[in-house]
Amino acid sequence: MPRNLRPIPNQSLAQQSYTQYTFEKYLRGVPPRNSMIGRILGERYQVEELLGEGATAIVYRAKDLRLQRTVAIKVLMPHVNETTRKRFEREALSAAQLNHPGIMAIYDVDKDREYHYLVVEYINGQPLHNLIPADPRQVAEIGKQICLALEYAHNTGFIHRDIKPANIYILPDGQVKIMDFGLAIPSDGEFKRLTAAGTVIGTPAYLSPEQAQGHPLDRRTDLYSTGIVLYEMVTGILPFDADDIGSILLQQVKKAATPPSQIMPGIPVTLENAILRALEKKPAARFATAKEMADALEAVLKEEPTPSTAKPVAAQPEEAPPYRKATTPLNKFDPTVRILLADDHNLTRQSLAYFLEDVPGFIVVGQAADGEEAFRLIGENKPDVILLDLNMPGTSGLAILPRIRQAYPDVKVLVLTGRDENTYIMQALRAGAHGYVLKASSEEQLEKSVHDVMLGHLVLGHGVAERLVQDLLERGPAQTPLDAIEKDILTCVAAGYDNPEVAHQLGMPENEVARYLMAIIDRLGVKSKTDAALMALRAGWISLEELHKF
Repeated sequence: MPRNLRPIPNQSLAQQSYTQYTFEKYLRGVPPRNSMIGRILGERYQVEELLGEGATAIVYRAKDLRLQRTVAIKVLMPHVNETTRKRFEREALSAAQLNHPGIMAIYDVDKDREYHYLVVEYINGQPLHNLIPADPRQVAEIGKQICLALEYAHNTGFIHRDIKPANIYILPDGQVKIMDFGLAIPSDGEFKRLTAAGTVIGTPAYLSPEQAQGHPLDRRTDLYSTGIVLYEMVTGILPFDADDIGSILLQQVKKAATPPSQIMPGIPVTLENAILRALEKKPAARFATAKEMADALEAVLKEEPTPSTAKPVAAQPEEAPPYRKATTPLNKFDPTVRILLADDHNLTRQSLAYFLEDVPGFIVVGQAADGEEAFRLIGENKPDVILLDLNMPGTSGLAILPRIRQAYPDVKVLVLTGRDENTYIMQALRAGAHGYVLKASSEEQLEKSVHDVMLGHLVLGHGVAERLVQDLLERGPAQTPLDAIEKDILTCVAAGYDNPEVAHQLGMPENEVARYLMAIIDRLGVKSKTDAALMALRAGWISLEELHKF
């Protein structure tokens, strides 16, 4: 809470927090979600419809009364901290310098009374993930457009660093629009002054190896992420995927991608080569520029199209919905962040509580001294984030973490601990933690970590990423959990054979095949034999090339 206000006597910490929040909300005038409909901002933009809301901003459709055009307005919450406001301003400055048909345009940035807002292009299209999987020629065309937009951004001096399907929209005429340059960074070193070195923030499935290790980035990180997007488009699956964050990071750093043709036979060789080159682990082995990658994809389009007989291993998703209005995707977060503290040291909890209550928009809704109490308070107090210590008497944080993730999947778990051993980091991430931050972190770093976890980012605190990846590399590849017969069975499943056909191919009784499959599904923790085959393909345990022996 503000330093000039002290707790009301005999109030619980949660009551103090709620009282303070109510007072500050009234003082700052945080608007109800629809209260701005009909208002005119800056004597120019008439707000028409709520489109979405996030932890730090609300997005509306509006009418530019001066130019008579539809726009989208991103209104920053009045309670956000100075760090977030700087990031908001940086997003505006970044996007304002970018003027390209493949990049969402920014029109204006201003302030109306207490509201800071950003006016951007209204995107009337559909997210790229609606088109996955896609025809190879469509993949090449979309990929070429992405690369040309990135080439422009790179030459202007910016790296996006968060290329993924959710940040790419397709207009009805086929034009690609790259969105969310809020994570874009200047390539002149300014990034180092805005984000702590050694911190990983992003989407693990699309991180480049250098991002996963917290290394300096250049334009080639965007090419790697684009390669993952194109791989997913052409095959319907991600090249690197696992049930825990640590395994994904290790795959990004070390594991070669399975050639797309092994999953989707019949794709053009030129397209496969372009994708695999973009996915090279060493930046020097990738395309040198986005333009070079665009040229490689253009070569695919110049080839004579041939009918595709490819059958993806993964089941086809439901038909994509028709074109519809779309905006920057935002999760439905309340403007405030409700935080539960779990630590067995009373002084630590109290210090954290006083600090967090001093952050506008944060509410501490409870404190727990052990894992069981934390689990109970989650059900009672409905927090958005739990700051969880790992070592507590009774039920530890590490022991309670899997139960929290299973019972309360929407609650973000940010581990806050003094343990920096690699084994603890790996165990916490595998148990489902959304982030891992050390208690030695500064208050600013902790505040930023809470915000980033709420935005859906993986957060690895200062120094944690390097320890994690280095440890994974030193351990070497994991052992294949399948024996020879199980590999043969899953290879047949991946090729599309049903149980009787698998039995015929392998000369086994059908009931024996079923028994093996049940055991495999149980051991791998998946839901079906198809999921098991996909996991085996992704991990490199089986290959469709092995079908020749049947």
